[in-house]
Amino acid sequence: DGASIMIGGFMSCGTPEILIDALVRRNVKNLTIICNDAGVPGRGVGKLLSNGQIKTLIASHVGLNPEVAQRMNTDNEEEKLECILVPQGTLAERIRAGGAGLGGFLTPTGVGTIVAEGKQVLNINGKDYLLELPLRADFALIRGSVTDKFGNTIYNGTTRTFNPMMATAADHVIVGTCEIVEIGEIDPNHVVTSGIFVDTIVGGEKPWEI
Repeated sequence: DGASIMIGGFMSCGTPEILIDALVRRNVKNLTIICNDAGVPGRGVGKLLSNGQIKTLIASHVGLNPEVAQRMNTDNEEEKLECILVPQGTLAERIRAGGAGLGGFLTPTGVGTIVAEGKQVLNINGKDYLLELPLRADFALIRGSVTDKFGNTIYNGTTRTFNPMMATAADHVIVGTCEIVEIGEIDPNHVVTSGIFVDTIVGGEKPWEI
C-alpha cells in the first residue's frame, strides 16, 4: 500500500494489462499512479480507478474516463482522488530526467497558467521558463512485445509509448511481455529497453491488447 507506480501505455496502446490485472487482484490501496492517461472504465489504469486503489493520479489526459471527475468531486474523503495534470511533453521529459539522474529542466510550457502555480520561474535572456522537477517511482509496469530471459525488450510499433523511459525511472521494473525468448535471440540492434533496467519478467500479454 502507498507505493508510487509508473504505468506505460497511451490510451490502452502499449498498456501492460496483465500486470494491472495482477495489481487489481492484490487490491493494494493509496497508490500514486504516474501515467499518460486514465484509460477508460474497465481498461488500463481505469481498472485501478474503478477498484478504488488510486489516491493520487499524475497524468496528462483524463477526459475519456468519467470516473476521474466523480472521484475528484466526491464528498467521501476515503474515496477522493487527487489528480495532477501535467502537459504531455513535460510529463515525458520529467520521467526522462528522473531516469537520467538530472535535477530538472527548464520549459516555457505552462508559463502564465495554472501549470506554473507553486513552481519556480526563471528568466533567461528575457524569456520566462518553469523549472520542472524529475519524476521517479517505486515501481514501473511496462509492456513489451518480445523479451529475452535477461530482460532485453523490444516493442511493436507505437506500443513503445512511455514504456522505455519509465523503465529507467523506477526502483523496480516489471515487464509484461507477449513473448519470452532465450538470451541472444533478439538482435542487439533491435533492443530498446536493456535488460539492466528490468527486474521481473511476466509472460502472457496478448499481442492484440494494444
